Amino acid sequence: MLFGRRAGKIKRLLIVEDEPLVAFDNEHFLIDIGYTVVVTTDDAAKAMAAIAVGGIDLILSDVALARGSSGVEVARAAMAADIPLLFVTAACPIDAPSLAIGCLAKPYTQRALKQAIEAVETRLHGGTPKRIPPGLTLY
Repeated sequence: MLFGRRAGKIKRLLIVEDEPLVAFDNEHFLIDIGYTVVVTTDDAAKAMAAIAVGGIDLILSDVALARGSSGVEVARAAMAADIPLLFVTAACPIDAPSLAIGCLAKPYTQRALKQAIEAVETRLHGGTPKRIPPGLTLY
């Protein structure tokens, strides 16, 4: 495809979100635009089990999760497995720059989520993103 969008390396996503409507909307939107959602879960233990299985290119994680668990736990497991993580949350933890590739502030639009993933991919491959959506901070 001469002028088409190049095939990205980020294809398989893990969604860690405790708000059911947000999780549902994100999962279906991301599938509709061509990503594979490996697992959608609302707690750290299930996310860490998915990380252990592997096959994940990027993790989208809220910070406050179900049953008192935390996205920070997920971020530490992701670091150990060398999987990039983007926090998608209302308030990023203070240590987010050492745990994640970035943070997308809630509320965000589907367009901002798509652009955030594209910006993360560009950054992972050593480039400078052309578009940074509102609410996205890259580290």
